[in-house]
Amino acid sequence: MWQAAAVGFLSWIAVGLLAGLLARWIVRDDRAGCIYTIAVGVLGALLGGWLMQANGRKGVNDFDIRSVLVAALGAVLLLLVLQAVSGRFGTGGGKRRR
Repeated sequence: MWQAAAVGFLSWIAVGLLAGLLARWIVRDDRAGCIYTIAVGVLGALLGGWLMQANGRKGVNDFDIRSVLVAALGAVLLLLVLQAVSGRFGTGGGKRRR
Protein backbone atom coordinates (compact mmCIF):
# COMPACT_ATOMS: atom_id res chain seq x y z
CA MET A 1 0.00 0.00 0.00
CA TRP A 2 2.73 2.49 0.90
CA GLN A 3 4.54 1.59 -2.32
CA ALA A 4 1.59 2.78 -4.41
CA ALA A 5 1.51 6.03 -2.43
CA ALA A 6 5.26 6.49 -2.93
CA VAL A 7 4.95 5.91 -6.68
CA GLY A 8 2.05 8.40 -6.84
CA PHE A 9 4.06 10.97 -4.91
CA LEU A 10 7.10 10.51 -7.15
CA SER A 11 4.87 10.77 -10.22
CA TRP A 12 3.56 14.13 -9.02
CA ILE A 13 7.14 15.32 -8.47
CA ALA A 14 8.17 14.15 -11.96
CA VAL A 15 5.13 15.77 -13.61
CA GLY A 16 5.73 18.93 -11.56
CA LEU A 17 9.36 19.12 -12.54
CA LEU A 18 8.69 18.60 -16.26
CA ALA A 19 5.73 20.99 -16.29
CA GLY A 20 7.62 23.59 -14.25
CA LEU A 21 10.60 23.46 -16.56
CA LEU A 22 8.40 23.78 -19.63
CA ALA A 23 6.41 26.66 -18.13
CA ARG A 24 9.53 28.52 -16.96
CA TRP A 25 10.98 28.15 -20.47
CA ILE A 26 7.79 29.49 -22.09
CA VAL A 27 7.33 32.42 -19.69
CA ARG A 28 11.09 33.00 -19.34
CA ASP A 29 10.97 33.09 -15.58
CA ASP A 30 14.39 33.99 -14.15
CA ARG A 31 13.87 32.58 -10.67
CA ALA A 32 16.02 29.56 -9.92
CA GLY A 33 15.75 26.44 -7.88
CA CYS A 34 14.59 22.87 -8.23
CA ILE A 35 12.06 23.13 -5.40
CA TYR A 36 10.58 26.31 -6.94
CA THR A 37 10.28 24.60 -10.33
CA ILE A 38 8.60 21.53 -8.84
CA ALA A 39 6.23 23.70 -6.77
CA VAL A 40 5.24 25.74 -9.84
CA GLY A 41 4.66 22.53 -11.80
CA VAL A 42 2.61 20.80 -9.10
CA LEU A 43 0.50 23.91 -8.44
CA GLY A 44 0.14 24.27 -12.22
CA ALA A 45 -1.06 20.66 -12.42
CA LEU A 46 -3.70 21.39 -9.80
CA LEU A 47 -4.77 24.57 -11.60
CA GLY A 48 -4.69 23.00 -15.06
CA GLY A 49 -6.54 19.90 -13.87
CA TRP A 50 -9.20 22.01 -12.22
CA LEU A 51 -9.65 24.10 -15.37
CA MET A 52 -9.92 20.99 -17.55
CA GLN A 53 -12.49 19.37 -15.24
CA ALA A 54 -14.47 22.62 -15.16
CA ASN A 55 -14.70 22.35 -18.96
CA GLY A 56 -15.88 18.73 -18.77
CA ARG A 57 -12.56 17.15 -19.77
CA LYS A 58 -10.22 14.78 -17.97
CA GLY A 59 -7.78 16.51 -15.61
CA VAL A 60 -4.37 15.28 -14.53
CA ASN A 61 -4.72 11.62 -13.60
CA ASP A 62 -1.90 9.61 -15.15
CA PHE A 63 1.77 10.08 -15.85
CA ASP A 64 1.59 10.76 -19.59
CA ILE A 65 2.34 13.55 -22.05
CA ARG A 66 -1.19 14.94 -21.82
CA SER A 67 -0.90 15.33 -18.06
CA VAL A 68 2.44 17.09 -18.41
CA LEU A 69 0.96 19.47 -21.02
CA VAL A 70 -2.11 20.21 -18.87
CA ALA A 71 0.17 20.81 -15.89
CA ALA A 72 2.43 23.06 -18.00
CA LEU A 73 -0.60 25.07 -19.15
CA GLY A 74 -1.63 25.59 -15.55
CA ALA A 75 1.94 26.46 -14.58
CA VAL A 76 2.19 29.04 -17.38
CA LEU A 77 -1.02 30.65 -16.15
CA LEU A 78 0.31 30.59 -12.58
CA LEU A 79 3.60 32.23 -13.60
CA LEU A 80 1.79 34.92 -15.60
CA VAL A 81 -0.41 35.71 -12.60
CA LEU A 82 2.65 35.81 -10.31
CA GLN A 83 4.41 38.18 -12.69
CA ALA A 84 1.35 40.42 -12.93
CA VAL A 85 0.94 40.53 -9.17
CA SER A 86 4.60 41.28 -8.57
CA GLY A 87 4.54 44.15 -11.10
CA ARG A 88 6.94 42.54 -13.55
CA PHE A 89 4.41 41.92 -16.32
CA GLY A 90 4.82 45.26 -18.09
CA THR A 91 8.59 45.66 -17.78
CA GLY A 92 9.41 44.14 -21.15
CA GLY A 93 10.38 40.75 -19.75
CA GLY A 94 13.74 41.90 -18.46
CA LYS A 95 15.11 41.92 -14.96
CA ARG A 96 14.05 44.65 -12.61
CA ARG A 97 16.51 47.52 -12.22
CA ARG A 98 17.46 48.57 -8.73
